[in-house]
Amino acid sequence: MRPLKQIPAEIPARIDTVMTDIDDTLTSNGQIPAAAFSAMERLQAAGVRVIPVTGRPAGWCDHIARMWPVDGIVGENGAFFFHYRRKAHKMIRRYRESAAVRRQNRERLSVLAREILAAVPGTAIAADQAYRETDLAIDYREDVPPLTLLEAEKIVQLFVAAGARAKISSIHVNGWFGNYDKLSMARILLQEVFALDLDEHKNRVVFAGDSPNDIPMFKFFPQSVGVANIREFGDQLSTPPTWVTQRPGGYGFAELAETILRGKKPA
Repeated sequence: MRPLKQIPAEIPARIDTVMTDIDDTLTSNGQIPAAAFSAMERLQAAGVRVIPVTGRPAGWCDHIARMWPVDGIVGENGAFFFHYRRKAHKMIRRYRESAAVRRQNRERLSVLAREILAAVPGTAIAADQAYRETDLAIDYREDVPPLTLLEAEKIVQLFVAAGARAKISSIHVNGWFGNYDKLSMARILLQEVFALDLDEHKNRVVFAGDSPNDIPMFKFFPQSVGVANIREFGDQLSTPPTWVTQRPGGYGFAELAETILRGKKPA
């Protein structure tokens, strides 16, 4: 990971889309600092798309798509995207699985939840689970005393043994049944909403993240950025981001935004 301050000036100048994780990337200590929210507004005002790509639930994503300065959102680790057409007052909701499959998978996850809580003491069902449509979030660091990454890995193993996919974020372990992830749904969002082929467009996109569940995005995007707290995960990052900010969390995101905006100013 190279310091973001060393990024060549021509790279920020061509960026037209910022994709970003939310928890511990836009947030600091569980809250979004004014600097990060302002950064999203400033990026939009400069013509740069802002698209959160998160493990957070559908209920939150509906709110974010409507009320934040964003151009769409990928939620529940790639299960769907939401895009709010402000002038038409219309929400576009695009899911990877049918309603019937989502209902069946929720029943399977409900059984698995009980097994995981019994097997890994100290964990809990995430507080936002009631607002989820497709996955199960196990809290290991948000509203419970922090557990170790080894314990988070044990949760992953339990998901995988049941035939589910799983990812570790900075606060939750998310598991789901279905062959999708953040990157595959980001690809669909850009194609269906903005008529952009991500393979052709990826050099104009920056992705910002902070944890191992962002690895597919770090691997795909040449201009990937980790906020400073990503260093906590060390060897958990089989593919680290290209660049790293000086500051953590939302302040690191604001640093990234400032770098992009400065690159777009006339010399």
